[in-house]
Amino acid sequence: MKTILCGMWPVLLLVCSNLMAGEQLPIHTYKLDNGLTLVVSEDHSSPTFGLSIAYHVGFRLEPKGRTGFAHLFEHMMFEGTPNAPKGSFVKIIQGGGGSLNGSTRYDYTNYISTAPVSALEPVLWLEADRMKHLDFSEENLNNQRDVVKEEIRVNVKNKPYGLFFWTDLAALAFDKWENAHDGYGSFIDLDKASIKDVERFHHTYYAPNNAVIAIAGDVDADSVYKLVHKYFGSIPAAKMPQLPDVSESLNTEERFEKETDDHAMAPALAIGWKMPGPGNPDYYPLAVLGEVLLGGDASLLYQKMVKEKQSMLSISGGMGAPLGDPLTFAGPSLMVAFGIYKPGSSAAQNTADIQGVIDQLARQGIDSKRLDAVKTKMIADFYKQLASYVNRANYMAITQLLSGDANLVNRYPDIIRKITSKDIQQAAAKYLTVANRSWIDRQVAKQHQEKQP
Repeated sequence: MKTILCGMWPVLLLVCSNLMAGEQLPIHTYKLDNGLTLVVSEDHSSPTFGLSIAYHVGFRLEPKGRTGFAHLFEHMMFEGTPNAPKGSFVKIIQGGGGSLNGSTRYDYTNYISTAPVSALEPVLWLEADRMKHLDFSEENLNNQRDVVKEEIRVNVKNKPYGLFFWTDLAALAFDKWENAHDGYGSFIDLDKASIKDVERFHHTYYAPNNAVIAIAGDVDADSVYKLVHKYFGSIPAAKMPQLPDVSESLNTEERFEKETDDHAMAPALAIGWKMPGPGNPDYYPLAVLGEVLLGGDASLLYQKMVKEKQSMLSISGGMGAPLGDPLTFAGPSLMVAFGIYKPGSSAAQNTADIQGVIDQLARQGIDSKRLDAVKTKMIADFYKQLASYVNRANYMAITQLLSGDANLVNRYPDIIRKITSKDIQQAAAKYLTVANRSWIDRQVAKQHQEKQP
């Protein structure tokens, strides 16, 4: 999703300035009789809107034996319906100068769009239409199955490092299938998917009582509610399956794996520590801790490993990286540190040096000025996101879906502001331990090693 930075346009600069000054976003929440939740935030700065519809189904809820099915289904939702052939969404939204996208994460699948306000009613009709039914056909299924496979080839199998810092690290660190399996997709499982599987998945999860629609922009909240009721109100609710228990205890023994990368020219290191879900009181301190350690060039680990020791070429990550931020998870995640290290240096030594920075932080805490700077940057970055209508709608949809309260978007900055050095120190000591650590050393293949100086 595109991030719009404050200062790009005067209107967005004004929005961002108002948020930084402490203004609360106006948030109106409605509930239809069929269980659909609508969230609206009026902002008349620009004659456009951002829309996000989020369904409570992601990697963690896809059927066992159908690895990557939630991702596949995200693609299927763009294949058209009996009433709106493939391409209708693109024609209506992009034809008016807007944009659209979809994504699948651990706990949700979302569909976003932004366009002039004149397109809002047609877009709502289209969203309601594909919530009711899709064009279920072998041709569409085979087409999108091939698209997902090609994504896997491009982004995983034939790309240096291939997202191992997500897929392989999660498989190593987590114990439950829901958290550990590769949500991007398995060729074997994707090939097993049938039209009946697709229809069953749609009827089970793409129901109004399993969704939230959020709209931000130049709209009237009550008028939007009437439109949503008009197009979605008659769609029947579905019986939802019981949600699995995805909680996990911290690991009690270090986990390690060595891999070989056929495409990389330099070795890489990925470290993950198990993190609790958002209901845990340590959750937000851990989010700030992730920024302290890994949030850009000023972070502790970048300064130590890249600048001072010069044993690593890069290091980045954070809590939930690379698949989200503190507001986009409903279950456990990993604190991830991913970096490329210099050939000839030791992965084990780099890991020990990283742990040394963490252990020192756990013993001594963090300087108050550094902590204040990190928190200020986190809040400013968040406000930059909210300056975009579509990002604002997306955060409202996801927080309402996962926490039951879209106003978390308004409370989040204060939650971050209140986190203390002691909170950070205690979180580091409890979670970022050797026993709770899983790490992968990704070695360069032999044919590339011979080319290294």
